[in-house]
Amino acid sequence: MKTDLKSFDSKELNTFIADMGQKAFRSKQIYQWMHKQLACSFEEMTNLSKELREKLADEAVICGAKAVKRQVSSDGTNKFLMELSDGNHVESVLMKYKHGNSVCISTQAGCRMGCRFCASTVGGLIRNLRVSEMLDQIYEIQRITGERVSNVILMGIGEPLDNYENVVKMIRMLSDEQGLNISQRNITLSTCGLTEKMRQLAGENLTITLAVSLHAPNDRIRREMMPVAGRYTIDEIIDACKYYIKKTGRRVTFEYSMVEGKNDSPAEAKELSRLLHGLNCHVNLIPLNPVEGRMGQRSMRERIEEFKLILEKYHINVTIRREMGRDIDAACGQLRNKNEGGKLHESLCKD
Repeated sequence: MKTDLKSFDSKELNTFIADMGQKAFRSKQIYQWMHKQLACSFEEMTNLSKELREKLADEAVICGAKAVKRQVSSDGTNKFLMELSDGNHVESVLMKYKHGNSVCISTQAGCRMGCRFCASTVGGLIRNLRVSEMLDQIYEIQRITGERVSNVILMGIGEPLDNYENVVKMIRMLSDEQGLNISQRNITLSTCGLTEKMRQLAGENLTITLAVSLHAPNDRIRREMMPVAGRYTIDEIIDACKYYIKKTGRRVTFEYSMVEGKNDSPAEAKELSRLLHGLNCHVNLIPLNPVEGRMGQRSMRERIEEFKLILEKYHINVTIRREMGRDIDAACGQLRNKNEGGKLHESLCKD
């Protein structure tokens, strides 16, 4: 198997290039070709000799993911189906805001968390993504659109903390000044609440935003929605969040999908307010994207607004997530699941 060069950080690449008998400056050139100029082939690296390019092509590969299908929403949101080198597929989403372009990427092919309202878990976990496969979702979108990505969200298919080492390495490389140099403050990592990994993440000296998929004010409701709640109680998650906040000085975001008749009553809003009282946090209320065969329907807009007002009354910072891409298989995993039923026939067209 050829070496996955794009998954090497600068130190690892230095060693690889030195072992090839090349001078150190070649390593920096190659790194910047991959991570700043977003080269897809060694042939593009025109300041390298033809001999070196051929040798690299014999020993290594530099492309981790390729967009094979693109859906464009009426609101400007772009959803991409990315094909990996082994034929597996993941999803990435480009969301355009006034403050810049945000890309939501996948960290695993499939997911084993089993959340009952999520399309990503259908079929379970296939495998973790390599560093190159996560980076290339961002790079591919920049290559296709010609626009810079300024914010990255690890909230696509998969549980990021279930692919811990690769995800942390990817974040460091994404924020490397030799690459895209995206500020870590503009990177959000979403987790179902793997508490031991949350505590480990607090010690990584990163300045990212941690988002915790809470979705319920108590363990009884959370276990009905998220099987992982049988392993991690809400009290344990809150304790891990307090540790993270104290260790990093960063506010935690709680994701809360609003499911009609399940977790959206005024009583549950008050219970959530008591749970989060005094915590340096922000609550993101999410109108549920209905997924065929999965749990429940979205709460009525009036119920979501009422829920928000109750949290605000108890001095909890809260917003209702802006809905984007509802007309293009908006829920994470839907496009991938559709594709698994047959071959793709649509071509990918550039702007």
